[in-house]
Amino acid sequence: MNYVSVENLTKSYGIKVLFENITFHVNEGDKIAIVAKNGSGKSTLLKILIGKEVADSGTVIINKDIQVVLFDQEINFDPNLTIDEFMMTLDSAPIMALKNYHKSLHSADSDFIEKALAEMETQKAWDLENEMKQILSQLKITDLEAKMGTLSGGQIKRVALAKLLTETRAEHRHTLLIMDEPTNHLDVEMVEWLENYLNKAKITLLLVTHDRYFLDSVCDIIWEMEDKNLYVHNGSYATYLENKMIREDNMNATIDKANNLYRKELEWMRRQPKARTTKSKSRIDSFYETEKVAKTDTRKQGLELDFEMKRLGQKILELHHIDKSFGNKVLLKDFSYQFQRGEKVGIIGKNGAGKSTLLNIIQGFEKADRGEIETGETISFGYFSQKGLAYKEDERVIDFIKDVAEYYPLANGKSLSASQFLRLFLFDDQSQYSPISKLSGGEKRRLHLMYILYQNPNFLIFDEPTNDLDLPTLTVLENFLQQFQGSLIIVSHDRYFMDRIVDHILAFEGEGKIKDFVGNFSEYREAKSKEEALGKSTTPKPEPVKEMAAPSNNSQNLTKKRKLSFKEQRELELIEKEMPELEKQRDKILEQLNNETDYEKIAKLSAELESASEKLENHEIRWLELQED
Repeated sequence: MNYVSVENLTKSYGIKVLFENITFHVNEGDKIAIVAKNGSGKSTLLKILIGKEVADSGTVIINKDIQVVLFDQEINFDPNLTIDEFMMTLDSAPIMALKNYHKSLHSADSDFIEKALAEMETQKAWDLENEMKQILSQLKITDLEAKMGTLSGGQIKRVALAKLLTETRAEHRHTLLIMDEPTNHLDVEMVEWLENYLNKAKITLLLVTHDRYFLDSVCDIIWEMEDKNLYVHNGSYATYLENKMIREDNMNATIDKANNLYRKELEWMRRQPKARTTKSKSRIDSFYETEKVAKTDTRKQGLELDFEMKRLGQKILELHHIDKSFGNKVLLKDFSYQFQRGEKVGIIGKNGAGKSTLLNIIQGFEKADRGEIETGETISFGYFSQKGLAYKEDERVIDFIKDVAEYYPLANGKSLSASQFLRLFLFDDQSQYSPISKLSGGEKRRLHLMYILYQNPNFLIFDEPTNDLDLPTLTVLENFLQQFQGSLIIVSHDRYFMDRIVDHILAFEGEGKIKDFVGNFSEYREAKSKEEALGKSTTPKPEPVKEMAAPSNNSQNLTKKRKLSFKEQRELELIEKEMPELEKQRDKILEQLNNETDYEKIAKLSAELESASEKLENHEIRWLELQED
C-alpha cells in the first residue's frame, strides 16, 4: 500500500535552495532514516509532508486512508495540565472511550456507566490503557499528577514521546510515524527500549536521527539529502557510506575530465573574436557548463592535520574524596580520580545521576560538599555545554570566529585561517558570511562546537555534544577527537560515538557510586551484562553450622556435595576445555574491532562478538551450576 507520493519537490529560502525536483515514495512497512548535513532541509521536508510548510513547486499526495503523526523537537503543551491530562488530549475514539469510562467511575447514572463500558469493549480501550501505562513506565514517568510546567526538558520530551507512541496505537487506521531526533535527552536504557519498541512495531516510519546504532537497528532504507538532491540507499548505514563513496569517486572522475577540457576551452575563449557565429555561441554555452562541473568541490578537506596543542604539564587533573549531595539525593560519594595525559574518558549514567554536576565541580562552577581538586597550571579547558551559543544577532559567522583568532596553529609551523577551519567543519563560503541568527538550530550547535575547538584547549569537556548534530559533522568531530593529543571528558548517550572515541568509562550507578572501567562503552555494557547474569545465577549460601557433637548420618548427607553423573562429569570437562578457547576467540574479535574502520566488517565482527560472548556466558553459568551440585 502506497502511503506518500512526492514528485519534483522544490523548496528555497531566499537564494538558498534546500532541495530541487526531488521525487520519492513511502510504502506501508517502510522504515526510512534521513541523513543530511544540518541546514540541508530535513526538518523542512518533514513539515511539508505534514502540511506545516508549503513547497515552492511539486506535488505531495498523502493517501486519504492514513494518518500522519509527527514527533517534533519543538513540543507545544499547556503548562497547567497534569501529565495524565496531557496524555488524554489525544483526539481518537479509544481515548474518548477512556475519558468517558473515567467519568463514569464518579457517576451514579447506570445507563452512562453501561454505555461507557460497552464503548471500552468496542474501541478495545482496555488494551490501549494497559499499553499506555507500560509505555509511561518504561520511559520512567511515574507521577502522572505532576504539572507539565514543572518538568525538565528531558522529562517533557519523554512525556511527549509516550503520548505519540500511544497515539500510533490508539487509531485503527494506517499510520505514518515521523520522528525528528527522538533519542535526544533519552538515556541509554530508554534509547534501547525505544529501539526495541520501534523494531518490533508494525508501523511505517520516517526518521531523522544522529544515533547510528539506533538507525541501523530500526531502519532498512536511508535517504541522503545532499547538494539539493535526494539519494535512496537500501540497506544499513555501512551500505550508505559505501554507496556515497562510490558516487563521490565517480563524480571526482567526471570533475577531473571537466578540468582538462576546461583548460583547453579557456584558451579558445581567450582567442575568440568579438563577432561570434551561431556555432561558436553553442561552444561558448558548452564552455560555461564545463566550467560549472570543473569548479564543483566534492573533495572535503581531510583532518590529517598535525595540531599544535597547548603544552600539558606533569599534573593534569586530580580529584580527591569528592562528596556531593542535593538534599537526600547523593550524587558523588568519596570519589577520587587522577586524569592522565591524552586520556579519553566517557561518563555514562541515567539522567539526574550527577554527570553534569561532576563537570561543573571540575571547572569550579559548583562547589563539592567535601574533597579537593588539583588542576595543573598548564591546563586550558574547552567546555561544550548544553546551554547553547551566546552571540550578537547580526554578527556574521566568519567574524564570530575571527574574534578568537585569525589563524589556528599547526605543529609544522603552518596554520589554518579562520575560513579554512570553518570549511573543515562544513561551513561553505555562503554560510561563513551569513548572520548567525539565520543558521538552523543544528548549524548553531556546529558553530558552537567549532568555536570551542578553535580556541585550542588542551583539556576538552563535552556535555552531550552529539545532540542535534548531523552525521557528517559527527564524522568530522570523531576524526578530530581521535587525533586530539590532550585529555578529554565526554558525557554522552550516543553509543556509537562513545565506542569510537573513549578508552575509559566512569559509570554513574546511583547513590554516589561510580564504577571505573577501562574500555569503551560496548565493552562496559558487555561486562555489566555478564556481571548481572552471574549475579542472578549465584545466590549466596549460608555458612554451615558447626556442631559440637558428631553429626548424624542424616546431617552428613545434607552437607555432602552430590556426586556428578557420568554425563554431567563429561559436560563439565568439555566446558572447562572450551571456555579458554572462547575467551581467546572473543579477545581476538575485540582486537580486530579496535583496528577496523570498514563499517560492514564492523557490523559482522560485532555479530560474531555477540555470539561468542553469549556462548561464553552460557558456559560460565552452566559451569557454576555443575560446581554447586
